[in-house]
Amino acid sequence: QVQLAESGGGLMQAGGSLRLSCAASGRTGMYTKAWFRQAPGKEREFVAAINWNGASTDYARSVKGRFTISRDNAKNTVYLQMNSLKPEDTAVYYCAADVVAWRTSSTSGDYAYWGQGTQVTVSS
Repeated sequence: QVQLAESGGGLMQAGGSLRLSCAASGRTGMYTKAWFRQAPGKEREFVAAINWNGASTDYARSVKGRFTISRDNAKNTVYLQMNSLKPEDTAVYYCAADVVAWRTSSTSGDYAYWGQGTQVTVSS
């Protein structure tokens, strides 16, 4: 089992920045990690993914150029740097782990492990 714990969410004004962290514990293998988000009344959507060694990343079109995903395998932690935040970025952000290390899937069903989520609220 892999346990994932997100942190770093909060309230921010539009145009500001936040950095989310996702710490893994348990069977911390070199999994692909991803961030998804879910806004009230909407389905969960893909945000970004990074493969096991950081060589491959993928982003949703809505965040490309504003968000950066990275990882520190020595710390078993994945980060999501969010810049130029917009009110439409408001959501609960979830960290997820895929047991397949090389792919960067945008499909939530490919991810076996999930964190509890952290709330990000962006005010206009």
